[in-house]
Amino acid sequence: MAGRMRHFTYKTLSELRQAAEEQGARHVQFEDDPEQVKDLLARKVRVGGLTVGNSLAIHPMEGCDSTPDGRPDELTWRRYERFARGGAKLIWFEATAIREDGRANPRQLWIRPDNVSDFARLVDRVLELHRERFGTVDDLLMPCQLTHSGRYSVPRKIIAYHNPHIDRKSGTPPDWPVITDAEIERLEDDFAAGAKLAVAAGFRSLDVKVTHGYLMSELLGAKTREGRYGGPLENRVRMTRNVIGKIRAAVGGGVTIAMRLGCFDGVPYFRDPATGLGVPCDYETPYPYGFGVDAANPLEPDLGEVKRAIRWFKESGVEVLNASMACPYYNPHIGRPFEKPDDGNYEQPEHPLAGVDRHFRVAGELQRTFPDLPMVGTGYSWLQKYALNAGAKNIADGNIRFVGLGRNALAYPDFAVDALASGELDERRVCKTLTYCTFLMRQKNHPLGQFPTGCPPFDKEGYGEIMKIARAAQRGQ
Repeated sequence: MAGRMRHFTYKTLSELRQAAEEQGARHVQFEDDPEQVKDLLARKVRVGGLTVGNSLAIHPMEGCDSTPDGRPDELTWRRYERFARGGAKLIWFEATAIREDGRANPRQLWIRPDNVSDFARLVDRVLELHRERFGTVDDLLMPCQLTHSGRYSVPRKIIAYHNPHIDRKSGTPPDWPVITDAEIERLEDDFAAGAKLAVAAGFRSLDVKVTHGYLMSELLGAKTREGRYGGPLENRVRMTRNVIGKIRAAVGGGVTIAMRLGCFDGVPYFRDPATGLGVPCDYETPYPYGFGVDAANPLEPDLGEVKRAIRWFKESGVEVLNASMACPYYNPHIGRPFEKPDDGNYEQPEHPLAGVDRHFRVAGELQRTFPDLPMVGTGYSWLQKYALNAGAKNIADGNIRFVGLGRNALAYPDFAVDALASGELDERRVCKTLTYCTFLMRQKNHPLGQFPTGCPPFDKEGYGEIMKIARAAQRGQ
């Protein structure tokens, strides 16, 4: 088997810039001047009726650490206390299930009538700590990401349609039942009910999660599904538009509607046993599945349908959009360019700069198409300390409004404070994309059915011992 490749070897910004040029990653550009970086990242952003205090965002990063009945637990509190003090003015609260059968793991947050007060205390604590450190919360946006995990729900998957390649990757039998139109309609009402609970808990922004292969995301690619929710694009967006409408009817005005949207599904990848590299499935063309994919070459994005869908979502009331892509369960390198895969998964089949470039290219085209819809960009963490330089350049060029960091926020929760103070990040603290967080997320041999996840290398106090226990459990000790 081929040895593990090391990609990020750059000691200077000029070395990284040269590598981007050599790799043809022409959308990966950088602002050199730290003072300019500071000024660009400090830009305020208008989102609906709110002026957000800067251009830095923390992506919705699941901790897999709730109590079994869905309440925020000790590590959940710790994570959001750190984010509250971290300086980003857009804190995108993690995936929170609206039904028990929509949880992606047994410790995913799940909002329900008997735990709303727990969420309310957590929201109050975030606001309190943020106000103490930064003087105001009037410019803080914190969307609660409402989700149903669909195919990746436990213990029983709920699928939108049969894609044989995804079925193979996810171990879904070809005769597995598909969710009915009537069940989808009932789920729409459950999203509205969950939204009312989130607003009762104090959230003033709600995210409808349409990414990473979960239910509404999978529906967007359900071209072969029959009935009201499949086939033509206007049917495939129906659930998402209905959910937005029902949420708005349930909670009224004064609540900002957000969306994290998967803008390119791609195809499943498998590990080549000879090389360890990821190889795409043996797809057919024209490829009859997926959202944002070029049917003639599904390894490449086609944003035609994506733009039509965003136009409809905007008309439905979406006021800020987080541009994401791919599915961590079947093509993680596309969504999260990495240095090292999680244990047992495939190695990068492309240079990570190609993945960063894809993120910037797609988000940039969408932001320029919808200049009055502020968007959050993804794919920055692999650039390590130079993520700020790339993000500032994207803002300067009108390619994005917010620079979002996810994995790096687990490693370095107060990255925004340093970014805004000096225009630079501390190289000793930035995420190195070694995927320990995903390793923990995939470990299920725990008394509660799921290990909590965080950053063992850079947050040893929180996750060092957890990592040791997970490794021992993996070895059967």
